[in-house]
Amino acid sequence: MKLKNDQLGAAGFDFARKVTAHYSKSFFFSASILPRKRRWATYAVYAFCRYADNLIDKPRDRSQKELIEEIDAVAAELRTAYRTGESEHPIIGSFIRVAQEYEIPLEYPLDLLRGVKMDLQQPRYRTFNDLYLFCYRVAGVVGLMMTHVLGYRDKQAFVYAERLGVAMQLTNILRDIKEDKDMGRLYIPEDEMRRFNVTEEDIRGERVTPELRQLMEFQVCRADRYYEEAVDGIQLLDRKSRYAISSASRIYRGILNKIERRDFNPFEGRVYVSDLSKLCILAAEIVKTRLGIAPPNLDRSGYAAPQQVLERRI
Repeated sequence: MKLKNDQLGAAGFDFARKVTAHYSKSFFFSASILPRKRRWATYAVYAFCRYADNLIDKPRDRSQKELIEEIDAVAAELRTAYRTGESEHPIIGSFIRVAQEYEIPLEYPLDLLRGVKMDLQQPRYRTFNDLYLFCYRVAGVVGLMMTHVLGYRDKQAFVYAERLGVAMQLTNILRDIKEDKDMGRLYIPEDEMRRFNVTEEDIRGERVTPELRQLMEFQVCRADRYYEEAVDGIQLLDRKSRYAISSASRIYRGILNKIERRDFNPFEGRVYVSDLSKLCILAAEIVKTRLGIAPPNLDRSGYAAPQQVLERRI
């Protein structure tokens, strides 16, 4: 497939590249070192995922009913595009070319839309199992779609991809606690807040108590465990793609380190990894991959083995 084989197609993929560059410097940074064809495919996948998220994340004067109808309309267009192989939608048009070229199952983008709808209708989560389903839908399936694009030598790669996607979503949640609470959202499981004696009033009032720090440390450690569980899966990807995903993982994992350095205070402003740090990570991963140096065998004693994809309650 030539991802830029006509004027309209070229415009769609160029728009997807601009969307990626605008909304996720980390993702754009990592994708830029992929082989050309996979790089453009990655932009298309990211742009679709960002478009789906923006349906509810961007402030607009629409009722919940209207937003749900819009999400359902996107799902309907996706189903048609998968059947016909084309779409005039500026985002879905490029995504469907990639989806058919790399055999991305329809269920993955539909699950993403279910996650977006879930985020709209469910502002709180009772347990981590409830939160995991949300993380799987909005981020785990992104890892699964990207595994199709990046290439793999063992289907077990999909198990690890899910873990990495969930790790990144948990990181987003911890990074964005202040922003989310200002929008009336709180993703920390209710039963875990009770266990650490942290209330919603503590979060809304930005009270950094010892109990809140302990709760944050627990959440950071769990997210870090998911990154650990995903490490071995990177070696199951096509060799030319490994360093991009390894770089993305290390960049996102760096956000957890920043939170820890702030003594687990989630209210000091959004943490980020500097461009210089990203460049250093990227350079190290490229050298490691091209020299054929295997990543260190990190001690993961005490961590659970990766599990099969969570049974989805649809």
